[in-house]
Amino acid sequence: MQHTPKTSDIIDALGRARANAPYLALSLQREPDLAGSFAQGTLPSLDAVAVADIALPTATRLRRERRRLALIVAVADLAGAYDLTGVTHALSDFADHALDAAIRAAIAERTPDAEPRGFAAIALGKQGSRELNYSSDIDPILIFDPATLPCRPREDVGEAAVRIARRVVDLLQTRDGDGYVLRVDLRLRPSPEATPIALSVDAAISYYESLALPWERAAFIRARAAAGDIALGERFLGAIQPFIWRRALDFGTIGEIRGISRRIRDHHARGQAFGPGYDLKRGRGGIREIEFFAQIHQLIHGGRDAALRTPATRDALAALADAGWVDPGEAAALTEAYTVLRTIEHRVQMVEDRQTHFLPNGAALESLAHLHGLGDGAALLDLLRPHVARVGATYDALDSAEGDTMSFDAEHLAAQLTAAGFADPVAAARAIGQWRAGTYPALRSEAARSALEAVLPGLIEALGRAPDPGVAIVRLDATLAHLSSAINFFRLLEARPALARLLALILSHAATLAESLARRPELIDGLIDASALGPVGDVAALAAEMRGGSDYQARLDHVRRIVGEKRFALGTQIVAGVSDPLEVGAGYARVAEAAIEVLAAATIAEFVAAHGVVPASELVILAFGRLGGGVLTHASDLDLVYLFTGDYRAESDGAKPLGAVLYYNRLAQRVTGALSAATAFGPLYEIDTRLRPSGTQGPLSVSLDGFARYQRESAWTWEHMALTRARPVFGSAQARADVTTVIDAVLRGERPERDVAAEAAGMRAEMAKHKPPSGPLDAKLLAGGLVDLEFAVHTLQLTRRTGFDTDLGRAIAALVGQGVAPAGLIAAEQFLTRLLITLRLVAPDAEIPPPPTQALIARALGMADWEAVVASFAATRQEVAACLASVATGDDDGD
Repeated sequence: MQHTPKTSDIIDALGRARANAPYLALSLQREPDLAGSFAQGTLPSLDAVAVADIALPTATRLRRERRRLALIVAVADLAGAYDLTGVTHALSDFADHALDAAIRAAIAERTPDAEPRGFAAIALGKQGSRELNYSSDIDPILIFDPATLPCRPREDVGEAAVRIARRVVDLLQTRDGDGYVLRVDLRLRPSPEATPIALSVDAAISYYESLALPWERAAFIRARAAAGDIALGERFLGAIQPFIWRRALDFGTIGEIRGISRRIRDHHARGQAFGPGYDLKRGRGGIREIEFFAQIHQLIHGGRDAALRTPATRDALAALADAGWVDPGEAAALTEAYTVLRTIEHRVQMVEDRQTHFLPNGAALESLAHLHGLGDGAALLDLLRPHVARVGATYDALDSAEGDTMSFDAEHLAAQLTAAGFADPVAAARAIGQWRAGTYPALRSEAARSALEAVLPGLIEALGRAPDPGVAIVRLDATLAHLSSAINFFRLLEARPALARLLALILSHAATLAESLARRPELIDGLIDASALGPVGDVAALAAEMRGGSDYQARLDHVRRIVGEKRFALGTQIVAGVSDPLEVGAGYARVAEAAIEVLAAATIAEFVAAHGVVPASELVILAFGRLGGGVLTHASDLDLVYLFTGDYRAESDGAKPLGAVLYYNRLAQRVTGALSAATAFGPLYEIDTRLRPSGTQGPLSVSLDGFARYQRESAWTWEHMALTRARPVFGSAQARADVTTVIDAVLRGERPERDVAAEAAGMRAEMAKHKPPSGPLDAKLLAGGLVDLEFAVHTLQLTRRTGFDTDLGRAIAALVGQGVAPAGLIAAEQFLTRLLITLRLVAPDAEIPPPPTQALIARALGMADWEAVVASFAATRQEVAACLASVATGDDDGD
């Protein structure tokens, strides 16, 4: 930004420049018009940079313009007219201008009549982010398009591009009496030791798609098409966006950036200690650590959040703070430190126009302080000291694992494991020994074992703090045994220590989630999003996220990936104790409903392509059971019934026409397959269609008219009980309304007269014979459990013809409000449902879990301890059993 300075400020800045910066003093002598303006308290605009003599050779004109720019920017900076953004933007924009002018001149010298196209410069580093230093080099990658680059007759286009590139470098960095324009460093191009200095755009894209090193991703955070054929440059950057920003990040990038930081600290040890001689850029607590701090967080989260992909360091810190990834106070402190450090860095470079970052010693430090407007060197150090300390502490916290190791000596390792909290350190050490020996395929490479060693200290610490470290390490061992590659898994845990602690909880408590993780280790990637531990969106938002994939198979895979991530994250919310199981159960149901919506639509599109559509007809999908009620468990299957509207005698209009009945039965089979068949991303849901008319003996899909007739005339009492939770989850609004109208009419009386209470009691007794409880915690099938509660509620609904709501909790509340059901059923349903959802994750066998998991269950249910859970379970079952008994034997005046 620019500010209007006072005349006195400009004159004072001019005096400080002359007295303390030899380069500026010499430049003032060579640019008397600018010096005269400054002396009168006037600050020329940047337009004054341009040299009027257009007859001058390009290089000469650019050198003089660069000198004039340096003077205007320096005096404006010293006078407070330009803030850091104004300074860096002015320097960066001139670099773009000079680079573009050099490219145009290089092409024009060789092919004078040709358009200057087919050659582009991609600015990396500080030029790419418009943060260029006062005396910085530039780090472009030069690319060309063989199809459009002007060439001389019979000249090889690749050789022409290299000659143009050499001339560009020569124009910019050759020195003469007017100095130079810009130093150019081309070593950031792919494999600089083996590649030409200009690369064809296709070769460059191929490299970044397949061969690039992890650290190169960080470099491209700040990439920008800066000069030459901008359209070509932007095409290149667009093509490699998936390389830069990956949704499932290769955390080798993070380790590589940290490794660079450590090597810089070691190599520049003499500039680490703060004081005279301190390296403002590479020193501990310096500029580079602020940049790395921002880039590490951008690489972790930017693949999922495009708002974080801003190139400038301070903008990135602000975006990370806004998104909640960085503490706002921490971001503000780093931003302030960056501003101060960069400003003093510019002062250092103004003195001799040298690309240096070191604070000087002795009298030179005093002079630098005076240049900045301070009284002495001590004042300058006092200005910098708190910022350096804060940055160093912040970055060290990010990289706190440095130096930690787990011993290779068996006795020492066992001692470390005991100290970490393992009750059986020998067994844990044996597992670690197997990992280190490369017993599993994922650990056979040196890179994998190196990644293991890097993460092992933090991982063992997290497992040791888990409620059951022994169980956790056994389940982790099973996960590693199933992995095809472990490198990314380990690097993710190394980069995000909080995930290691969460993983320990999952492995300790939730065998179901641990098994999912063993099959698909990348599921843990989804937990790096803050939203993963919050409620999932509504069905529309989830469906929008699930739509994707270039073809039908890709769409199936995409849905399975999203559903797997969502279900895993929802289960983790219970284990982590951050969500009410009822909310999680509702989230499971919304995820399933969105999957039905997306996959049914995709399957219909495929089917229509071959068979056309049946006129005035469509598929409707009815959800029954827990999905109909809008609350699933992690292990729930989906009870679905397929209907179709319109005339069952109609025929489709495609190239391969089918009658409506055959059409919709084949389509229903396809939809079931889409929802249940396993792909590379695993299975999705078990689908149960036995609630359709006539059960397994009937057709898979029936017409709405046939469904209505069956329900009104032939359905059994148990089918009408099931109908109380039937809800359309796919179909047009009109079709859903038509189906709902039929269901409402049947439930409210358009059905055969039967002794509902007696038949329900008989069915429940028969079920108890053939499907006994699976364990002492079977919240579903034990006497007084959820099945008994549902039988009681549905019997009351059918006999009293009231309280109809697919949501079981709302239905009970309605019955209680009308005095039909005891008030205690409201709390009973909530308790049993919470218990069932939680147990499906942490005790799927319904057996008594170990004490640590008992505590988790109590927390999930909002109880003080396990004893309270057991007591509440017993009391709830008694209340439900009493209600069911009264319903079965009571005076039913409804039917």
